[in-house]
Amino acid sequence: MNEIMKKNGIKFGIISGIIGILSMIIPYVLDLSLLVKWWYGLSILLIYFIIGCILLINTRKELNDILSFKDAFKTYFISALIGIFIGVLFNIIFFNYVDTEVAQQVKELNIENTVAMMKKFGAPTSSIKETVEKLEDYNQFGVVEQLKGIIWSLIGSTIFGLILAAIFKRKPKEQI
Repeated sequence: MNEIMKKNGIKFGIISGIIGILSMIIPYVLDLSLLVKWWYGLSILLIYFIIGCILLINTRKELNDILSFKDAFKTYFISALIGIFIGVLFNIIFFNYVDTEVAQQVKELNIENTVAMMKKFGAPTSSIKETVEKLEDYNQFGVVEQLKGIIWSLIGSTIFGLILAAIFKRKPKEQI
């Protein structure tokens, strides 16, 4: 693998991991309810999208404006893999060993938010009760659930990476 691709993948992976950590610390310090707001999650996804674009633009520029689809995807995937592992490692340590009470607080906020949304859409009481019971039994910050989350994050990142690689690939001028 090209050293430029590896260097950029690692560098932007660390940046993505730091963003993941900050996306949990900011609500922890300011307002935990941010973690259950749809717009907050969407904002974080937008930040990751921008980071991915900057990663591939910089990599292509450093490779003399040439970047194959495969190389673009590999560079992005390295970055995503590192970022996901940093973020998940932080979440496991923070929510299971540093401040275990905050996980319960976020769970309660999530239940309140879900109930309010279900009522807004006219869900029957029995359905709301069943959903609340499932949410109460679910530990989203547990080690096993966080490790399962890695798989879903990698699937999402793979799709995202394929799209970005298609956007930012560039062949040498004589091949166009």
